[in-house]
Amino acid sequence: MRRDGRVTDSLLALLSRDWLGVPVTVLVVAVGGVLLGVGSAWAVVLGGLVTAAGVLLAVGAVRHLVLVAREARANPPPGRLVDVGGHRMHLLAEGEAAGGPTVVWVPGGHAPGADFRELHTMLSARARSVLVDRLGTGWSDVGPFPRTTAGEAEELVAALQGAGERPPFVFVGHSFGGLLVANVARRRPELVAGLVLLDPTPLEVIAFAPPSRQLAGMRRGFVRAAVRQLFGAHRGPEGRAGQGCAAASVFAELSAPGLARVGWDTVVYDGDLGDLPLVLVIPRDLIGGEAVLAGARDAVEAERIRRFYLRSRTRYLAASTASRLVHTPAGTGHDFPHEAPGFVVDVVAGLVQELRVVSP
Repeated sequence: MRRDGRVTDSLLALLSRDWLGVPVTVLVVAVGGVLLGVGSAWAVVLGGLVTAAGVLLAVGAVRHLVLVAREARANPPPGRLVDVGGHRMHLLAEGEAAGGPTVVWVPGGHAPGADFRELHTMLSARARSVLVDRLGTGWSDVGPFPRTTAGEAEELVAALQGAGERPPFVFVGHSFGGLLVANVARRRPELVAGLVLLDPTPLEVIAFAPPSRQLAGMRRGFVRAAVRQLFGAHRGPEGRAGQGCAAASVFAELSAPGLARVGWDTVVYDGDLGDLPLVLVIPRDLIGGEAVLAGARDAVEAERIRRFYLRSRTRYLAASTASRLVHTPAGTGHDFPHEAPGFVVDVVAGLVQELRVVSP
């Protein structure tokens, strides 16, 4: 990784510590005190402003720590905390395997396992189901930096083994989570009975799509949210600063330069998965992607963009000779796991049942 990448991840690792706001505010107040001691009129005014700002930041920093502690007491982890390289990783496993594979869910983005809690609950009545909080999400520790897809694939396997979950597994991943579980299958094929990829992130889109500032804006948003949380200036429910920092770190891969650095370890190429049963579930059209088409210069470019995204969605079919395509219900878009959860559970349960018949 480049030097600037190391510096960025070191800063993100520091920013991920919920206690960081307190020493920062102490430093700000100390600077204000030094200015007050200078004695000149301008220094007194400036020192008073700096000291007042430091006190306000200190109140926010203490408030953040109190709310984080209160949230931890009010919502203890529902599953197990497993040691993975010196960091605790949270898994919630429910249901009976009944002679079939265990299903492991990985939501999109860098969301916690709870994002798929409804799907997990529905499936656990029919099969063994596992929700995982990747390091830096949910009840898991923040973990080491940098956060990478390749590293998280290894951590996911280590967590399942540490929790005593027995293979084979069917991994189900949505969007960026689909890229992660495809990496697990490539690295540890002996553990995997099948894959269900829910509109997984095709890395061609990152490398060759029309210019977009959306992903870079998301990374900046994660960092800003972490800073606001450290000083109690956030909106909405309380969260740990490390969650935004972890997402900002792993999302560094989702750029053309980032992909060039990690491509060989991260991209799942044609044929990489052999004859592994793979179900690719995608929408038929670009519902929800209107903003992308709106950026086209004319109707011809809009059609080219539409064709590019629709064709890119199918690229994972070439990863395995035993892949098949399933389209989502009409009217659903990229967020179909939340729009049609029953449909998703039926697809996953169908693959589990097929594998039970093949390997009783």
